[in-house]
Amino acid sequence: MAKRKTAVAFKGTEEQEGQLLAFIEQHRSMQGNLMPVLQKAQEIYGYLPIEVQKIIAKELGIPLAEVYGVVTFYAQFTLNPKGEYKIAVCLGTACYVKGSGDVLDRISRKLGIESGGITPDGKFSLDATRCIGACGLAPVMTINDDVYGRLNLDEVDGIIEKYM
Repeated sequence: MAKRKTAVAFKGTEEQEGQLLAFIEQHRSMQGNLMPVLQKAQEIYGYLPIEVQKIIAKELGIPLAEVYGVVTFYAQFTLNPKGEYKIAVCLGTACYVKGSGDVLDRISRKLGIESGGITPDGKFSLDATRCIGACGLAPVMTINDDVYGRLNLDEVDGIIEKYM
């Protein structure tokens, strides 16, 4: 199975857009309003696709390039939707030297997506992360709020299967 970053069509609703526009209206005159608007937009939509960035740029009267620049500069923002199950594999130093790169590769092959991708059914997304502060459990991965530590490759498939 070839690895891919699956593109998912934007499926924003009128209700979501209404929430975003109301928030923008409340913060329109606030100096430095772009960051809180982006944070709220990501909270509403789960990510910041170009369609949402265009709304923000238009409503705040700033260039789309500025919005995109902020979104891509800060790690807290994502351009890609996340799956129902968000898998994150720590690639911090302690985890990496204990084999987290191999864990990431194993999950990537199993799900047929690369880091930053989402499965076509929207069930799983996969991300490589930096240190999550669980170095004593290296190598570590999380699936939503569940933490899996001291991983070995033989366990990975079984862990993923629990969420399928």
